[in-house]
Amino acid sequence: MADVSFRNPRHPVVGVHTMRLKELYRRTAGTQQPARHRVPVHLLALLTAGRASFTVDFATYPCRPGGLLWVRPGQFVGFPPPGVDATLVLFEPEFPYEAAAVGRSAIEGGPAASRVIGTYWQPTGEDEEAIVDGVSQLEIDYSRIVSGDDIPLEVLRHHLAALLLRVARLEPEGGPGLAAADSEVLLRFRHAVDERFARTRQVEEYARTLGCSVRTLTRASLSATGRTAKQLVDDRVALEAKRLLAESDLAVAEVGARLGFSEATNFGRFFARTVGSSPGQFRAESRRLAAEAHEASAAAPPAQPLKSALAKAGAARTRASS
Repeated sequence: MADVSFRNPRHPVVGVHTMRLKELYRRTAGTQQPARHRVPVHLLALLTAGRASFTVDFATYPCRPGGLLWVRPGQFVGFPPPGVDATLVLFEPEFPYEAAAVGRSAIEGGPAASRVIGTYWQPTGEDEEAIVDGVSQLEIDYSRIVSGDDIPLEVLRHHLAALLLRVARLEPEGGPGLAAADSEVLLRFRHAVDERFARTRQVEEYARTLGCSVRTLTRASLSATGRTAKQLVDDRVALEAKRLLAESDLAVAEVGARLGFSEATNFGRFFARTVGSSPGQFRAESRRLAAEAHEASAAAPPAQPLKSALAKAGAARTRASS
């Protein structure tokens, strides 16, 4: 995994950063491709040139110009090799909240929130124009701030909050089945698991922390996902194990230790039961598939840049002003 900083060293406290994928390629020059990164912040990628597959936590998303990818903090993203381009918007989880409280609802969910579900969208028509316009304006104003223009940060916050609200209205690729909203108790359970999965896999402990019963957690989990609360905990541990096995050179025993397993054999049995293969087999297969994906992407001819969407967006602005 390449050691890449997504932050702007000249403006580390801005809270949002835009860059082009080509710039990221330049930063990772000399590293083995395809480079994968564990993103510490939210990342939106608007593909502007080429067709290629991105990966997010081992799921593959074939993207084409105009497509929008959202990577959440802590997830692994695998970028395709050079030949494509995208505008990347990276932002701290807290950044848009001061401008619009609804921005928090759109990202994290809440009792009355419309939670953003999905990883990849392919908007069309006016939605595509609005998304392209929103990302472009955010990129322009960010560049002006970095250049020293006197533009308040609140402008960037409002741009980003508006963009997130537009994304919240879209149906993700994969159909409406992805848009089943979690209950409040399940959202709290998911957050607790994210914070403590390496320390405990006991549903009873999570229930005590959340002030509810194991039965309540299990019922909420089954209703929203078709899986029990225990299975959701194990899924989260298995996901982290897959990340570490695929993206690091840590010994299998060390991976298990980081996830709370005192014995390597116990970790091996857990992984085989949950994932369906041994840790070593998974690591070898993951690296083989990554190499094949790189070769396939490198052989594919690049498509034309996103000229049509930008032209349509400009035409729409002209009509509105006339």
